[in-house]
Amino acid sequence: MKKRIAYHALGCKLNFAEASSLSGDFISHNYMQVPFNQEADVYVINTCSVTETANAKSRKAITKAIRKNPSAIIIVTGCYAQLKPDEIANIQGVDYIFGTGQKQSIESIIEDLTKQKTPQIISSDFKSIEGYYPAWSSGRTRSFLKVQDGCDNFCSYCTIPLARGHSRNIPIAKILKQAKAIADSGFKEIILTGVNIGDFGKSSDESFYALLQALGKIDGIERYRVSSIEPDLLHHEIIDFVLEHPKFMPHFHIPLQSGSDSMLKLMKRKYDTALFRERIEYIRNKNKNAFIGIDLIVGVPGETESLFQESVEFVKSLDVSFVHVFTYSEREGTQALKIKPIVPHSERKARSEIMHDISESKHHQFYLSQQGQKRTALFEQSKHKTLMYGFTDNYIKVAIPNNKKFINTIKICNLDELNPKGFFESKI
Repeated sequence: MKKRIAYHALGCKLNFAEASSLSGDFISHNYMQVPFNQEADVYVINTCSVTETANAKSRKAITKAIRKNPSAIIIVTGCYAQLKPDEIANIQGVDYIFGTGQKQSIESIIEDLTKQKTPQIISSDFKSIEGYYPAWSSGRTRSFLKVQDGCDNFCSYCTIPLARGHSRNIPIAKILKQAKAIADSGFKEIILTGVNIGDFGKSSDESFYALLQALGKIDGIERYRVSSIEPDLLHHEIIDFVLEHPKFMPHFHIPLQSGSDSMLKLMKRKYDTALFRERIEYIRNKNKNAFIGIDLIVGVPGETESLFQESVEFVKSLDVSFVHVFTYSEREGTQALKIKPIVPHSERKARSEIMHDISESKHHQFYLSQQGQKRTALFEQSKHKTLMYGFTDNYIKVAIPNNKKFINTIKICNLDELNPKGFFESKI
């Protein structure tokens, strides 16, 4: 009988990509994947540590797995495991703790997994990202493809360089082999992921633009999406290529973090609001229908009320589709801990609510701007009895009547009218 493996990934798309890769490792060793809320023989939790809330959610996922099956083998990896392994080791029932640079080592011990009296902690040296190959399962239409890891920026509020190490990447030649394997498995869409994806090429003397050009020539993949890319690395040639190549979707995710130049300096970001606005306007002038999502952090030390209002007005003035709002959380070992004044937690919450309201308004307005259009959407298998869902090229959620023959197919959809839940339904 096959052993059962269950996964839970928290945080960024990169964590989900890595969890997918680990899934493939276990399946190749005769394991059967089951949902995380079911009883399994092995649980793998890929943790996040971007905020204290992320740490708490990671601990909750670990204890949930232990309660579900106390005799199961519990493997914890990810950024929280890298930064706070001793904290995790104090959770009774954990067997293995792998740092972010040692996730690939999990495969080497699959055959020898046993319950441990005390957790085994495998440290990380961040030497490479080899071994993080994509994996997939039946019924899915999109695959993550990790191409880069680590970051050299050391922003004042961020622990990613501590948790993931320096910027490094897989050479283009190896990435193309992975993309071909994904295509051969029937996937239609690839999401390119990394910590600082625009920094691609540092360890192989290549460039992100060259990677995009090479991927565009792969047969079988009909869609590519680029995950978060820093504004100062989102050069015009990259924007032009993404908007002009038929395989690349008009979908951008660009971290802003603050709409105040004073705060950007305190955060040690490598751009100002003028550059950021220029990038947004350049995209909009080339394609008014492109989806543009941005990241924003509120309540960072030094963010006075007046600087927050600067950020509010700047975000309001941008023609973007969505704002992903984060509330600042103190991170051990970061420079932001030395910055004053400290924003009270109650004020951080209030500022987050203000920015969320702005985001909801912009997202709704973007959807309304697409009403009456015809867009192509890639549809996935659905558990809903009557509807199945997909996303258009410019990341509009659309539903059609559930039909198995439409799984993993791209259909032209009429975006006629928004339903009460905020997405489009199309009859096809």
